[in-house]
Amino acid sequence: MTSAPPCPLRFRPLRRGDGRCRKEPMNSATASPTPEVLRDRMVDRVVANAHAGVPGAGRVAQVMRAVPRHQFVPEASLEDAYGEGAVITKRGADGKATSCASEPGVVGMMLEQLRLRPGQRVLEIGAGTGYNAALLADLVGPGGQVTTIDVDPDVTAGARRNLDANGYQHVKVVTADGVLGDPGRAPYDRIILTVGAWDVAAAWREQLHLGGRLVVPLRWRGQTRSVALTHQGDQLRADSLKLCGFVPLVGQGGEHAVFLDDDRQVELRWDTDQPIDPEHLAGALAGDRIDVWCGVTVRGDESFDGIWLRLTATEAGTCRISADRAAVDRGLCAPAVPSLTAALAEGDSIAYLAVQRSNGSHELGARGHGPSGQAMAERLCDTIRAWGLDRDAQPGLVIYPASTPDTDLPAGMVVDKPHTRLVLIAP
Repeated sequence: MTSAPPCPLRFRPLRRGDGRCRKEPMNSATASPTPEVLRDRMVDRVVANAHAGVPGAGRVAQVMRAVPRHQFVPEASLEDAYGEGAVITKRGADGKATSCASEPGVVGMMLEQLRLRPGQRVLEIGAGTGYNAALLADLVGPGGQVTTIDVDPDVTAGARRNLDANGYQHVKVVTADGVLGDPGRAPYDRIILTVGAWDVAAAWREQLHLGGRLVVPLRWRGQTRSVALTHQGDQLRADSLKLCGFVPLVGQGGEHAVFLDDDRQVELRWDTDQPIDPEHLAGALAGDRIDVWCGVTVRGDESFDGIWLRLTATEAGTCRISADRAAVDRGLCAPAVPSLTAALAEGDSIAYLAVQRSNGSHELGARGHGPSGQAMAERLCDTIRAWGLDRDAQPGLVIYPASTPDTDLPAGMVVDKPHTRLVLIAP
């Protein structure tokens, strides 16, 4: 269980306090804040972050103030345990994180999306350190039941130790493939994934009560959203889509990737269901670049990830581009956020979101490459302008089984996955 920054499409991270003052006890031996003080500060940041949507007087904030996060990451310093980032607890042979405690803001955000009530039965897929399962247990109370599952026996063993050491012996820890869920204890009122998913497994829907909620970090068109879904028979209907990033679920995948230049400095990623041919794009960056600016501006700390989400509902060629600093410095490719930016790819042309300084703020626009680059950049700017008129509006999302015929789907952009069909309805 882990997460990348929940709002990467910013020019710098937003950090705000909630304006409250308090007398904070210090550890007299070291003159450093106690774990309780650090935990309160952590939750204060989560509450102040509009992206998380955690009310200060709500139950999620209350349990986050009560559960000692540092006890679930004993090898981390107190500052790291109660910091803003994820705490990595295991890496694979390639050095990439395979398990950790997620960022507190993402934890709080997803728990709010889950809408847990006392007495409910909840399944967590992705055991991590056991911290999230402890929060779930406090939210459902003594009349509820929490099961956490992970395919990695090292992870489940660690979660079991941490839960037992902190008084959560009643939480069930299972070592198994999360894609299959936990049929022996199903059905559940709530299911939450704390690993990134490429698709929604049939087992999760089948093991969820009618009217139950599933919260899953779901990836499509190069971005990952924490999607809150309600089970409505043959469909799962979303009512909340929050940008996030997670370590992927083992065994799922569905992206292609190609470098667009010989120096391997600019990479394009797209989904397997998209008819994008990398050979046609090989020379796209070599020609002239067309810049189109649309007059929409953002502050330096203002997220504009909603543009990417809108694109997935209106443009079939929506994908992701990233550029190394060297590519940006030599003018080969300059996306708005070099590490990951929304792009369009069609035939032998591409366009991507761009930004320039304008009167103390940042003006959004698009850069196009290839014969159709200007037209594609203009279309991208049309989406930016639509977003600028209503920055909170989001597309609708309904998920159907993969066997659903086109005639039974509502009008919208269809994203086909191995087990499901996503239908995005433009706002």
